[in-house]
Amino acid sequence: MNSASNVKDLLKEIEKLQAVELAKIKFTPACVTELDGFLCNAYVRQCPKPIDYHSRRDLIRIFNVIAKEIYGNNDSSPVVEGYGSFVMDMFNQKSDLDMSINFNHSIRVPRMKMIETLRKFSKKLLKLQRSGHVTGVETILSAKVPIVKVTDRGTGVECDLSVDNRDGIAKSHIIHAVTAIDERFRMLSFLMKSWAQEHNINSSKDRTLNSLSIVSLVAFHLQTCNPPILPPFAALLQEGADLAYVTKVVQTYSNYGKKNQDSLAKLFVTLFVKLALVENYWQKGFCASLYEGSWILKSQGRRSYSISIEDFTNRSENVARAVGIEEQKMIYTCIHNSLNQIKAFLNGQMQGIKLMGLLFGKHSVSTLSIGSTSNINENMQNLPIMQNPLPPPKKRRSGERFEESQTQQPSNRNNFVQGLQGTGPQHVGGVQRETLFNTHTSFVPSYKPPTSIPSVNHSYGPRTIPSPYNMNPVAFEGSYNPSIQSHFVPSQSSLGSIGTSHQQAGAPNIFIADQVHSQLAHVNHNQYRGDHTFYNHRNH
Repeated sequence: MNSASNVKDLLKEIEKLQAVELAKIKFTPACVTELDGFLCNAYVRQCPKPIDYHSRRDLIRIFNVIAKEIYGNNDSSPVVEGYGSFVMDMFNQKSDLDMSINFNHSIRVPRMKMIETLRKFSKKLLKLQRSGHVTGVETILSAKVPIVKVTDRGTGVECDLSVDNRDGIAKSHIIHAVTAIDERFRMLSFLMKSWAQEHNINSSKDRTLNSLSIVSLVAFHLQTCNPPILPPFAALLQEGADLAYVTKVVQTYSNYGKKNQDSLAKLFVTLFVKLALVENYWQKGFCASLYEGSWILKSQGRRSYSISIEDFTNRSENVARAVGIEEQKMIYTCIHNSLNQIKAFLNGQMQGIKLMGLLFGKHSVSTLSIGSTSNINENMQNLPIMQNPLPPPKKRRSGERFEESQTQQPSNRNNFVQGLQGTGPQHVGGVQRETLFNTHTSFVPSYKPPTSIPSVNHSYGPRTIPSPYNMNPVAFEGSYNPSIQSHFVPSQSSLGSIGTSHQQAGAPNIFIADQVHSQLAHVNHNQYRGDHTFYNHRNH
C-alpha cells in the first residue's frame, strides 16, 4: 500500500482536474431541469412490470423443482436461491437472472463438488433444450465462479446458475438494504446499468463491467459527493455483513444525504466526469473503496487491474477484475462519447430526445411533457420506487409464446386484472379473490404511471423498506418464505462472518390462471407440481 501522502497528492490532482472539467459544463437551471425530466422518464420506461418480477420468481421455483428431480426430496437436496440484480431490485428486461444452488451445510462446497453439481444440472437442461423448452445451454467450468448459462424460451430470460454463491447473495441483500438510505442510489444505478447494456459493456463474460461493478461505482460516487449522500460501508458493516444488523443500521442513516440536494441529472453528469478523469489513474493503483467511502491506493502485485473496485465484503477482492485491457479502452470510449453528448445537450447543441436515444436506446425515448415545470410535486410523488410488490410498468421484451397466450386468452387476463382491482368476478382462474387478497395483500395495485416527470429541487430522500425477513414479498416469494424458519449459512470474508438464509423455495403461483410465462413450466413435473405445500413443510 502506498503512503497516505501519495493518496492526498493524487486526490488533490484529481480534484483540480474535476473543477476545471465541471467549469466547462453549463449547468443552467433550465437545461438541468430538462435533462432531469428526460432521465426520470427514461428510468420509468426501463422499470420492470409485475410480470417481469413474476417470471423470474417462477423460474427460481422451477429450478427448485429441477433440483428435486436430480437430488430427490430429502434434506441433502439443495435449494436454488436468487441473487444479483433481481435481489437488489435493480433489474430490467435485459437483465440476467442469477441463481445459486445452495446445500444445507455450513462448510464451503469444494470446487469439484461445484463442478459435479453443475454438470448434473447441465445434463438435465440439455434434455430440456432438445425438447424445446430452453436454449443456449452453456457450461463454463474454468471460470473463478463456475456457472451454467441457459435461456428460458418462454420468457427470454437468460439464467446464470452457480453453486454455493453465499457472498453474492449476501452482497445483493446488503445493496438492497442500502437503497433505503436515498432513492437516488437506485435511480442512478438503474440508469447506469441501462446505459452500459445499451453500449454492450455490461458483461463479465465479455470482460467488461458486471452489474455489481456498475452499482458499486454509483454507490462510490454518492459516497464521494460533497456533501456525501451515502455513508462509507464501514459504518454499516461494523459487526460483519449480517443482513439483519445492516438493515437496522441503515435505518439510522435515513437522513444522511439530505443536505445534498443535487438532482438526478447533476449526479448523472458528475458521475461521468468522475469516471472520465480517473481513466489513467487505475494503473497507478487507484481503487474505489466503498468500505472506506474514498479513493485508496492498492498495490496490485503481479497483476495490474484495468479498473479496481474493492469488494466491500472481502476487501482483498476486486469486483471489476474481469475487465480486460482492450475492454477498458472500449468502456472509456463509451464514457467519453456519452459525456461529450451530454455536454452538447447542456450547451444547447443537441435535442434531449436524441440524447436519450444515444444514451439508452430508442426504446427509452418518451415525449411526455418532458421538461415542463408544472405539477412537479404531484409527478414526483408518482415516481416509481423500484421495490416490490408492484414495480412500475414498462415495455417488456416477450417471447413469442407469451404474445400468443395473450391473444388466445384475453378474457382470462381481463378477469384476472379485474379481480385484482375488485371489479371482476369473485373467482379468478380458480382462485377466490377474497382469498387472494387475504394471502397476497401486497398485490393490490397502488402505482399510477406518471404522465410527466420533470425535475427541479427534488426532495430526494430515504425509502422505507421492510425488515430483512419479509422484504420484497414478490421477489422472494419463490426463493424465500418468511413463514419458514431459516438456518443461517455462515461464510468467511475479511469482514468476518457473512450469513445467508438458506430456505426452501416454492410458493403457490397465483398468476398461473393468467398465463404460463416460462417454457419450463410445461415440463412434466407431476410428482412435485401437484402440491405446492410440499415446499412449505420441509423439515430443516
